[in-house]
Amino acid sequence: MTRAGGFWQVGQEPGRQVVLLGVALTLTAVAVDVLLVGSLSLFFDLCFMALCLGLAALVRRQDFYLVALLPPVLMVVVFGFIALVARDAVADPRDSVLQAVVSGVATHGVALFIGYALCLGWLGWRLHRKGDLASELERELGQPAG
Repeated sequence: MTRAGGFWQVGQEPGRQVVLLGVALTLTAVAVDVLLVGSLSLFFDLCFMALCLGLAALVRRQDFYLVALLPPVLMVVVFGFIALVARDAVADPRDSVLQAVVSGVATHGVALFIGYALCLGWLGWRLHRKGDLASELERELGQPAG
């Protein structure tokens, strides 16, 4: 009988699926927060931080780089979409689209920083937990190290 690993060992999802899941869950958090509060609040920040950690846990090892770049890109793209659709949720309604995106990212910058740190930390932990970096890269890339 084989023993199932912990939830941190299950990361077998392809990067593209993880990215799409991240976009869908971020937009869901935005929709729920805007419907309940009328703007983005601490609820969105907490959801974003948890999402960053969850995406880092789900992705397979070959696609770490894609997820390592995801949190800032995800936040900017989502705020760009919000600025086009419901600008008053992230900024003053009279602001330009670019100004609304910058305002949204600045307002939720702490959540971005913490979510990004959680994501990179979890990916780093997963990368280093089975050995040193050289042997891991050799295994991933299929080339001898050194």
